[in-house]
Amino acid sequence: MATAATPKSDIFVYKGVDKKGNKVSGEVKGQSSALVRAQLMKQGIRTSGVRKKPKPLFGSGKKAVKPMDIAVFTRQMATMMKAGVPLVQSFDIVADGLDHPGLRDLVLKIREDVAAGGGFAPSLRKHPRYFDDLFCNLVESGEQSGALETMLDRIATYKEKTEQLKAKIKKALTYPIAVVVVAVVVTGILLVKVVPTFAETFSSFGADLPAFTLFVLNLSEAVQKWWVTILVSTIAAFFAFREAKLRSQAFATAVDRYSLKIPVVGEIIYLSVMARFGRTLSTTFAAGVPLIDALSSVAGAAGNRIYSKAILRIREEVSTGIQLNHSLKATGLFPPLLVQMTAIGEESGALDEMLDKVAMFYEEAVDNMVDNLTSLLEPMIMAVLGVLVGGLMIAMYMPIFQLGAVV
Repeated sequence: MATAATPKSDIFVYKGVDKKGNKVSGEVKGQSSALVRAQLMKQGIRTSGVRKKPKPLFGSGKKAVKPMDIAVFTRQMATMMKAGVPLVQSFDIVADGLDHPGLRDLVLKIREDVAAGGGFAPSLRKHPRYFDDLFCNLVESGEQSGALETMLDRIATYKEKTEQLKAKIKKALTYPIAVVVVAVVVTGILLVKVVPTFAETFSSFGADLPAFTLFVLNLSEAVQKWWVTILVSTIAAFFAFREAKLRSQAFATAVDRYSLKIPVVGEIIYLSVMARFGRTLSTTFAAGVPLIDALSSVAGAAGNRIYSKAILRIREEVSTGIQLNHSLKATGLFPPLLVQMTAIGEESGALDEMLDKVAMFYEEAVDNMVDNLTSLLEPMIMAVLGVLVGGLMIAMYMPIFQLGAVV
C-alpha cells in the first residue's frame, strides 16, 4: 500500500506576545500558517501576525555549493564508512556536522534517495550540477566491487588535489588582473577628474605647453567625451568573447591553443594539464576502470581542448592495441618524463602508481611556478602603477616647473 506524500514545509515569520507580555518575533518551520499559530499557541505565544517568509529578490539566498564543498563531503563520507558506519547513517552524521545550508540540503536529498533503495550512484546522477560523470562512475564502480569506502577515499583525494590545482592557477591569474583593473580605474579617474583641473590652470598661462602635457590633455578630453562608449564597448567585448567561446568550438579551441603560448602563464596552464592528466588517469585506472574508458574521462577533465582532442585520438589508438606510451609520444604534446613514467608503469603493471607520481611532480611544479610568478609580478606591477600615475603627474607639473624656471 502506497504511503501518502509528506506535505511540504515552509519557513514562516511571526510576531506576537509571550506569557509574560513581552513582544517576541522569529522564524519557524511549518506546513501552513494555521498550524504554525497552533504550534506557537502551545508554546504560550499569542501571535499578532504569521506570514510565509518571502524569497530573496535575487537568487535563492543560499550560498552556492562549490566543488571544494563536494570534496569535503566526499572525504567525510569516506571517513564514516571506513569507521564501519552504515551508508544511510553516514549521511545523517555528515549532514548534522555541516554548516553550509545548501550542502546540507543536498546531502539530505541524496540520503532520502539512498534510503528509498535508489543506490548511491543513481542518487548522485540526479544532481549533475555537483556530481559529474567521472564522480558517479567511480562511485558506481565502488558499489559494484564492494569497496565503496576505498573508492570514496580515492575520489576525495582526486577532488582535493584537483581543486587545489585550480586554486593555484586562479591565484596566478587573479592577482595581476585585479591590479591591472585597479590601475585602469585609477588612471581613468585621474584623466576625468584631476587632469581637467590642471587644464583650466594651463589655459591662463599663455605659453606653449610641453608635448607630453598636450598628449595627456588630449587623452583626457577623449576619455571625458567617450568614456561611456569605452565602458560599454569593453563590457560588450567581454560578454561577446565569453559567448563566442561557449558557442563556437573553433573559437574556443583557438583560445586554448594561444593560451598555451602566453609567456609564463602558458607554462602554468601546460603543467596543470599534465597534472590533471596524471591525477585523473591514475584515479580511474586504480578504480578498476578499463584504460579505454578511463581515457574518455581524462579527455573530459583535461581542461584544454587541444589536449582533450589529443587524448581522444590516443584512446582510439589504444583501442587498436597500441601501447599508451607510444601513443603519447606520437602526439608530440606530452613531455618525455610523462611518456617514460607511463612506459615504466605499463611494463611493471603499476601504471596507476607511476601516474600518481607524475601528477604529484607536476602539481608541485605548478605550485612553485605560481609562487615565483607572484614574487616576480609584485615589483613589476608596482613599477607599472608608478609609471602610469607618476607619468600623469609629471605631465601636469611640467608646465609649472617650466614657468618657475622662466620666472
